[in-house]
Amino acid sequence: MRKNFGTKSWFYPLPVLIIGTYNEDGTPNAMNAAWGGLYDADKVVLCLSAGHKTTRNIQERGAFTVAFADAAHVVAADYVGIVSGNQEPGKMEKSGFHTTKSEFVDAPLVEELPVALECRFLKVNEDGNIIGQIVNVSIDERVLDGEGSLDLEKFRPIAYEPANRGYHVLGQRVGKAFQDGAALK
Repeated sequence: MRKNFGTKSWFYPLPVLIIGTYNEDGTPNAMNAAWGGLYDADKVVLCLSAGHKTTRNIQERGAFTVAFADAAHVVAADYVGIVSGNQEPGKMEKSGFHTTKSEFVDAPLVEELPVALECRFLKVNEDGNIIGQIVNVSIDERVLDGEGSLDLEKFRPIAYEPANRGYHVLGQRVGKAFQDGAALK
């Protein structure tokens, strides 16, 4: 038996994306965005309203980073989502996040978040969404395995659960992609 809930923005999992930009004065800014994802194999889409400081920053600086929030930084990641850079200029300091400048784009990397996409702004599409070109993927060595690949159990990214407004950690491997289904051939 199923229960119907009507139209909801419930899509699982929703990664918790921390969008990094520079303000007009060169100070770093970050916001939490749940609505975004891959737009193509080498592009991202961000569903951000025009009123966000981050939206303006992306368009003015032509670049942004997309870091994936992890279990160790839930409080700071949530904070940069509930506090606007338009009202709180000291938002980054209060969050406890630290930044370094990307080598590839004019945007900051959040040091505490180990996995990030470094993106060049391409356009705003017909729906008002920001499209960016991924020019580099940056991963802190602390979340790599012995062979130099991302170890999801060390990384522990979180997902936003919209039905109950919760954050949940991802990481347990339950199968092998493009392999396990072959058992049914």
